[in-house]
Amino acid sequence: MSNASDRTFGRSTGARDSGEHWLSVSDLMAGLMMVFLFVSIALMRDAMIERDKIREVAVAYQENQVELYQALVDEFKNDLKEWDAEIEKETLSFQFKSPDVLFDTGKISLKPAFQDILKDFFPRYLSVLMLFRDSIDEVRIEGHTSSVWNHQTTKDEAYFNNMELSQGRTRSVLLYVFGLPGIAFERSWVREHVAAVGFSSSRLVKNDDGSEDLERSRRVSFRVITNAETQIRKILEN
Repeated sequence: MSNASDRTFGRSTGARDSGEHWLSVSDLMAGLMMVFLFVSIALMRDAMIERDKIREVAVAYQENQVELYQALVDEFKNDLKEWDAEIEKETLSFQFKSPDVLFDTGKISLKPAFQDILKDFFPRYLSVLMLFRDSIDEVRIEGHTSSVWNHQTTKDEAYFNNMELSQGRTRSVLLYVFGLPGIAFERSWVREHVAAVGFSSSRLVKNDDGSEDLERSRRVSFRVITNAETQIRKILEN
């Protein structure tokens, strides 16, 4: 009788069971959606925290770079003209731009005038850097040449000859400053953080018309590399 009544009014036990089944699936899907929502919120929160950390490092890097640049300017502003040198704010590069003072053509030995400059410059330079040592990853002594060698060499041969020349010159500079008595207490830091790099003619100085400035391309620079990139990489890894 009960089965007939159920059929009469359009109901069945199977239909009721099916409805309860779909209701359970709906609850499960709603629960999963909530889980996914919480996970998404957590991931967004972590991403925002990492973004803020990276922003803090970037701001600190910019402020630190400005302070280091200003400290170098304050220390050497009275020497730059005499040494024919300049300090680039964007790259923290201290450039010696007079090739006639630095080396004889095609030679890697320091001229006496350049030795005198380095004897005065490097201990003072190092003293400024020590104020910012926690933010410095590396100091590069960079050697640059023009693109020419001689009339008998090809462009590629000139590049590699100048590579050997620029590398030899920066090694000579590093060897000389490393032996200065004025840096005795910081010699271990210099050993760990100062590198000699030769760039050959890969970073030429150009005239206003786009042609190569042969004289200005022959230069030696001391460039500070901060550890901001390393700090950002550590944040991303963590």
